[in-house]
Formats: sequence, structure tokens, C-alpha cells
Amino acid sequence: MYTIQQVAKMTHIPATTLRYYDKEGLLPFLERRESGYRAFSDVDLAMLQVLQCLKATGMSISEMKQFSQWVQEGDSSLKERYDLFVRRKEAVEQQIAELQKSLEVINHKCDYYRRAVEAGTEKHMMGKDTLPYADEFLHGGDGK
Repeated sequence: MYTIQQVAKMTHIPATTLRYYDKEGLLPFLERRESGYRAFSDVDLAMLQVLQCLKATGMSISEMKQFSQWVQEGDSSLKERYDLFVRRKEAVEQQIAELQKSLEVINHKCDYYRRAVEAGTEKHMMGKDTLPYADEFLHGGDGK
């Protein structure tokens, strides 16, 4: 069992956030010692890792609460939990695709400005800077 300070140090999650997660019911199996202090188990640490993952994907606290409730319900909610992770996977894959496009534009602009810095000007490149995905951006993805 771990104290809240130990968990905060190990996970880099502030103790205030850990208390908030507990208060919101996101740690359904978290125990308290006789003194009233929280006692985190390895199960709680695994749950925190999942919650941090879900948070990083943009999941709301209310959705994380629902997930925690399903975890507490046990096997009767396996299908709901599976479906939730399939939806998160699809959302993350979409985010990655969008970020990949952004990275390509950024890489293009890095190359553009590197060449401009080397030349000491960008005048010779003006009007010739065709960005990746420009048609998609300008025409909503239909290229028209």
C-alpha cells in the first residue's frame, strides 16, 4: 500500500488531483486506513494509469466516472468497457492523423524558413509556397 504522497511522487500526478479523482469516484477500490488516510494499492495505480491515458485522449471526467462505475460493476459491464475503448481508439487514431497532417505542414514551413534564412530573404519564394493539404484546407477536403 502507498500513501498519497508516494503515489504523487511515483506518478507525477499532484496530490490535489489524486484527492479530486477519489472525491469524484474515479478510484472505486481505493481504501482508507484507520487514520482516514488514503491507502493506494497496485490496483489503484493501474486504474490511475488508465485514467491518465483516457485524460490524455481528451476524455471528460464524466466519461471517466462512467468507466469507473463500470469497473466497479465487474463482468456485467465488460461489453460497455470494450465499446468505450474501441471508441477511444478510433478518436485517438483520428487525432494522430490530424497531428500527422499538422506535422507535415510544420516540416514544410521549417524547410521554407531554413531556405529563406540561408538566402537571407524569402522574396524569391513568395507565391511558390504550396503547403501540404492546401486544397483540402481550402475546399473542405473535396479538392474542388
